[in-house]
Amino acid sequence: MLSKIQQKNVSALALKKFRDERRCFVAEGEKLINDLLPYMVCRQLFVTDKCTTRFAGQDTQCVSDDEMKRISQLTTPSTALAVFEKPTESLHIDDLTEQLVLVLDAVQNPGNLGTIIRLADWFGIHHIVCSHTTADAFSPKTVQATMGALTRVHVHYTDLIGFLTECRQRNMPIYGTTLDGANLYEQPLTTQGILIMGNEGNGISTDVAEFITQRLFIPNYPQGVLTSESLNVAVATAIVCAEFRRRCR
Repeated sequence: MLSKIQQKNVSALALKKFRDERRCFVAEGEKLINDLLPYMVCRQLFVTDKCTTRFAGQDTQCVSDDEMKRISQLTTPSTALAVFEKPTESLHIDDLTEQLVLVLDAVQNPGNLGTIIRLADWFGIHHIVCSHTTADAFSPKTVQATMGALTRVHVHYTDLIGFLTECRQRNMPIYGTTLDGANLYEQPLTTQGILIMGNEGNGISTDVAEFITQRLFIPNYPQGVLTSESLNVAVATAIVCAEFRRRCR
């Protein structure tokens, strides 16, 4: 049986304030939880009698469907819900100089962020550096969208101006996607460097854009024909990362 204190504590993790205070987040779904268990510390694991996965070596607490509904943050509750400790991430720029690193400037939609984390995992990008105004990587919607990629992609939150200043001092190439950039498919690209993606509505902020050494643009097809104003940021990230990896393997 689920106590009122347990229900209150789990439900509170829907809010970033409590996720930060308690250094915890919620993951729902048997597969997602199974993917996270080998890499992250699980504090609590709730299952209903419909759960078909046996989580080896993990203590579970059986709850009713109604109790699961009360603590779930999904429209349709799953058969398993876990509370995990948030990993402690340390950002050391010297470790990034030989890698391709994604930088997110105020990407605010949790679903977009989760998809970008999953894309980074697919394309072998191990670090994402976010502005403090970017959505929380451990919000329920983001965690679900990552499909377990949080075990392999390190997400850092920092002051982007200070971070990019250090990158420039190390002569790291800094790419950014902008509407006034040069055709992505015609520009030289490198295996390492910084790739900045901007806010869904406003793109890359002016202060951050000053650090870009090479502006890139994803051309529409056919060029010169009126099309949609812009691409979804997660879709744009996928296209740009795919082109970097295609040419710089």
